[in-house]
Amino acid sequence: KQWYQRRVRGRNMFNILDILSILPFYVSLVTDLVNGDDVEEAHDQHRSYVVLRVCRIFRVIRVFKFIRHSQDLILIIKVVGHAKKELGLLVLLLFIFSVSFGSLMYYIEHATNPQFNSIMQGCWWAIVTITTIGYGDVVPQTWLGKIVGSFVLTLGIVFLALPMTIIVGKFSNVYEKEKDRE
Repeated sequence: KQWYQRRVRGRNMFNILDILSILPFYVSLVTDLVNGDDVEEAHDQHRSYVVLRVCRIFRVIRVFKFIRHSQDLILIIKVVGHAKKELGLLVLLLFIFSVSFGSLMYYIEHATNPQFNSIMQGCWWAIVTITTIGYGDVVPQTWLGKIVGSFVLTLGIVFLALPMTIIVGKFSNVYEKEKDRE
């Protein structure tokens, strides 16, 4: 019976991800020990283990194991599940606004501003401005571009504020339902 339990435990997805995430470290450690001081051969060996190095990404996924132990995180996941339509609409509007205003800024700025060298660069500026991150790596220089930029920034504040009220309402509903279950 213990053998069967170990076998089932080994098939748990998180356990497999744990093994895949630590495997590159041990493989590179063994290859370094085997190769010794031969740097060129070690470099060729490391190039052949690209797939194992990609497995290091699974380290991030290991964090999700802790979600099942936190009632607050489970509650947040339920809220996101109930607000799928609103969040989908938010992403769709972000896409539409970024393409529209990114294209507009490209046509306004590309002649005088070398930072807007493509519509995709304009879309990057629009996403950064709408989400109010504001890196400052791409900045409009013409007066018309600055007016459009101010409008996009104001639109971004409204764009982020409106769905938050809906999500907070969903959070209250889900929280009350969970409270009633207890």
